[in-house]
Parts: sequence; C-alpha cells; structure tokens
Amino acid sequence: MTIEKMIRVIAGTFILMSVALAIWVSPWWLIWTTLIGVNLVQSAFTGWCLAEIILKKFGVPGSCCSNVSNK
Repeated sequence: MTIEKMIRVIAGTFILMSVALAIWVSPWWLIWTTLIGVNLVQSAFTGWCLAEIILKKFGVPGSCCSNVSNK
C-alpha cells in the first residue's frame, strides 16, 4: 500500500473514531475531527504532512503531499 492510500485510511479512521467518541463520550471529541481536517487542508497547500514523514520512517513506499508545486 502506498503512502497516499495509507494516509487516507488513517485520516478516515481517525475521523470515524472521533465522531463515534463525540456521540458516545463527549462532543469535545469533535475538536480532534477539526484538527484532522485542518491538517489535511494545510498539507494540500504547503506539502508538509506529519503522517507522510512518519510512514516514510517505517519504510512505506511512495509520496503523498510533497509533490505539491507552489506555483
């Protein structure tokens, strides 16, 4: 599995988990959902993605956000 696909799986899983926690534990868990969304948007514009850096250290092939050209 490539980094791009793994990041999508991780982000989707975190969002689903935070929504479930917001429903069954506390609405404050929606802050986590917001932070995930903000991170996804900023990585689209800046090309910096912490998840990509971590996955590369684990040896996952490919690239996700660092191919963004700043034109």
